Amino acid sequence: MSATESGPIWTPPARRVAQSNLNRFLAGHTDYDSLWRWSVEQPEEFWLAVWRFCGVKASRRGDPVMEPCEGLRRVRWFPEARLNFAENLLWFQDDSPAIIACNESGQRREISHRALHSEVSRMAQALRASGVTAGDRVAGYLPNIPEAVIAMLAAASIGAVWSSCSPDFGVGGVLDRFGQIEPKVLIGADGVRYGGKRLDTLARLGEIARAMPSVKLTIVVPLDDPHPDLTGIPHALRWQDEIAFFPPGPITYEQLPFEHPLYILYSSGTTGAPKCMVHGAGGTLLQHLKEHVLHTDIQPADRVFYHTTCGWMMWNWLVSALATGAGIVLYDGSPVHPSPDTLWAMAARERVTIFGTSAKYLGLMRKAGVRPRDTCDLAALRTVLSTGSPLAPESFDYVYDAVHPDVHLVSMSGGTEIVSCFALGNPTAPVWRGELQTRGLGMNVDVREGELICHPPFPSMPLRFWNDPGDVRYRAAYFEPWPELWRHGDWAELTAHGGMVISGRSDTTLNPGGVRIGTAEIYRQVERLPEVLEALAVARDTEGDVEVILFVRLRDGVALTADLQARLRHEIRTGASPHHVPARIFAAPDLPRTVSNKLSEAAVREVIHGRPAGNRNALANPESLAYFAALEL
Repeated sequence: MSATESGPIWTPPARRVAQSNLNRFLAGHTDYDSLWRWSVEQPEEFWLAVWRFCGVKASRRGDPVMEPCEGLRRVRWFPEARLNFAENLLWFQDDSPAIIACNESGQRREISHRALHSEVSRMAQALRASGVTAGDRVAGYLPNIPEAVIAMLAAASIGAVWSSCSPDFGVGGVLDRFGQIEPKVLIGADGVRYGGKRLDTLARLGEIARAMPSVKLTIVVPLDDPHPDLTGIPHALRWQDEIAFFPPGPITYEQLPFEHPLYILYSSGTTGAPKCMVHGAGGTLLQHLKEHVLHTDIQPADRVFYHTTCGWMMWNWLVSALATGAGIVLYDGSPVHPSPDTLWAMAARERVTIFGTSAKYLGLMRKAGVRPRDTCDLAALRTVLSTGSPLAPESFDYVYDAVHPDVHLVSMSGGTEIVSCFALGNPTAPVWRGELQTRGLGMNVDVREGELICHPPFPSMPLRFWNDPGDVRYRAAYFEPWPELWRHGDWAELTAHGGMVISGRSDTTLNPGGVRIGTAEIYRQVERLPEVLEALAVARDTEGDVEVILFVRLRDGVALTADLQARLRHEIRTGASPHHVPARIFAAPDLPRTVSNKLSEAAVREVIHGRPAGNRNALANPESLAYFAALEL
């Protein structure tokens, strides 16, 4: 269906609505709006209903759902409950695929639910034998491979806290993160492949392990060499040797409080040392079950894919899909190697039903003219998920035209800070071009002074920041200027259809002449031009005001001519407003991005003002800043 001004771009078929998990969950509510209001007005009833409907496994639930407490989170959730996160992801044991792992070299591995349980059992025994106990940290410096999932689940079964970075991170970036949390065990691989090239990571792994005295064991997964040289890595063993003496058997799942720490995730760290966010097992589980079962409509027969690394929260989100009984699909490597449609071809081969990626990837596919429906059999595909940044209206058109005409397209927005979403999909409602469909159930999301806010409490709020006495940094990050509200840092507006439009980050807002402008409003217009691959806008201080400077990365062979600049300004003026038009436009050879592939406006803003770019270790391509530092503005 093509997009029109008067109607939705897609409407779910009546049969699909009737068979959805959300439709079964409505339980007396006539529509989603009524259900949402009940979920935020009666949170105890709602979250208990989610627990029951999604079948949370626990040795004890207890009676109170919420208990008042001091601090930013306001309540303790399920204070009497005892459960284990890993047990909730490993309950489904048969020979159907739990993990299908593919990489850019064409290699494929399949692990059944039964075999996954066995491998987690062996690693959990090995970790226990190595002295790992509840509360210890286990860190993964790993590509997106099954061993990352196995190690996380093994750690969680004991009550250890899992934290991961992908091999995109250099040594400095890893130490900025793991160095703060002092892991007892470090798990890495002997190498990683990306874009047809192999990077040997053993030297990095050795440097990281030597720099952290807390590490008592380093486990190495051999991916290329079955017998890698481990002499430069302290306390090192091959993965196979670590588990060799432990036969698979029943797993001893430590029964722990609902708010027992499960994950430590990290902020991007582009303006200083990354913040270490501690997430609880119960809150993560319950929130992910709600999002997977009700908002994404995952069924046990589904195959769920999300293009992510182990350094992005979407990896944690993807792995939780195992709790539904579904299988997950992992991909390691470049999404466009050896061909631009690599991910779509993999989705076709593996009969992926739910395909997740970033808004940036869909935008680049559109720019490149890739039409997966013409080259791949995507008949199994039911849902396409997008997050990382606002999904441009043109990318909505692209999905329905070039990918599949009858899929539920879900633009989601949340964050590492809550390891989940504020706004996401509704499988029973129409999709409107350019909009996030709905506010999440149980998430009292609203807009104040143009900013997305959420009324606490909700279960996936961080328990705390690591090494943050008195929650000083936690409070400063999300509870200013409104002490009673979570301020997320996004410009947003509610729509007439019950959805949201997010126009960019409020902490990178441009204010020329005192007019507040979200950068995403500029990007939507600029990236319509086929010559532009991506764009980045920042504000440069002038005398008593600021000027907007736009940097564009152009297609190979395209020059930033006067005509192209004029067309860029015309698109921005007519599509946004005259206030959005940049004072100057430059063609940059590359734009700095974080290791999670988000463009870093903050780094460019600092450099063009002659200031240090904050934490360069947070960038995947810090060398790109040299261009901006050399500019004469």
